[in-house]
Amino acid sequence: MANLKEIKLKIGSVKNTEKTTKAMKLVSSAKLTRTRQLSEQARSYAIKINEVLSDIAARVSKVQDEGNIGRAFVQNDTPKTVDIVFVTADKGLCGGFNMSTIKTVSKLIAEYEAKGTKVRLRAAGRKGVDFFTFQGKNLEQKVSDLSSAPDYERASSFIHSAVEDFKNELTDKVIVVYNGFLNMLTQEIRVRELLPVSLEKVEISESSSMLNIEPDDDDEVLRELTDKYIDFNMYYALIDSLAAEHSARMQAMEAATKNAKEKVNSLTVEYNKARQAAITTELIEIISGVEALK
Repeated sequence: MANLKEIKLKIGSVKNTEKTTKAMKLVSSAKLTRTRQLSEQARSYAIKINEVLSDIAARVSKVQDEGNIGRAFVQNDTPKTVDIVFVTADKGLCGGFNMSTIKTVSKLIAEYEAKGTKVRLRAAGRKGVDFFTFQGKNLEQKVSDLSSAPDYERASSFIHSAVEDFKNELTDKVIVVYNGFLNMLTQEIRVRELLPVSLEKVEISESSSMLNIEPDDDDEVLRELTDKYIDFNMYYALIDSLAAEHSARMQAMEAATKNAKEKVNSLTVEYNKARQAAITTELIEIISGVEALK
């Protein structure tokens, strides 16, 4: 009978776990819907940013003919110092979401250090901070509450230090790594070289440029627009990562709920078998007692 009570307690415990994981799945689903809407709005802005970047590219091409191209647009294949900015979640229970980003960052560190390049880490997200701190890595910059609640001003402030170090020639490259949202079932690791700005995929417009309007200082225009482009890309990386996080957690909780149901079914079968065995044993004892009295 003690065994029956133990199995019954296990069934109750697993059922409670099932209720919790099911509720967490619903919460993640609702959050994913809101985050996807925000991501779609940001994507519309991204199109405009790319149009402006096309104008930047056109202006840079013109400046390049005069032999005076900005450092932010000069590709460097042999960097001495690289800043890796990566985004992870503040919480767990989302499958391999965080570990995928961490593995990618670790791989990049190994590749650059093998070439003799110094690597500095800047982390947004408690899981990434905790992992590399435990590994004994020195984090140049860390924040633990930005990836769970992306904010444009805070994203701009976060990336500002990396941008300033690049401008002051303390670093030669700034790379952003995060796990992005591909669809409801899939997340995708994204590695972007934020600085220098790559112009290879930028379509240079032949029409009149917005940069010809105002102000008259071309260098100031390039500087301001490049900063806006970088700030937005950091902000969008946070939004995209958050959407992927909710998607991954929704899948993880769905799998956990399914496993809990299967466990309840197997425990129920085990309970019924134990109960039948207990009843059979009692019947045998009763019958044996009756036979002994004859």
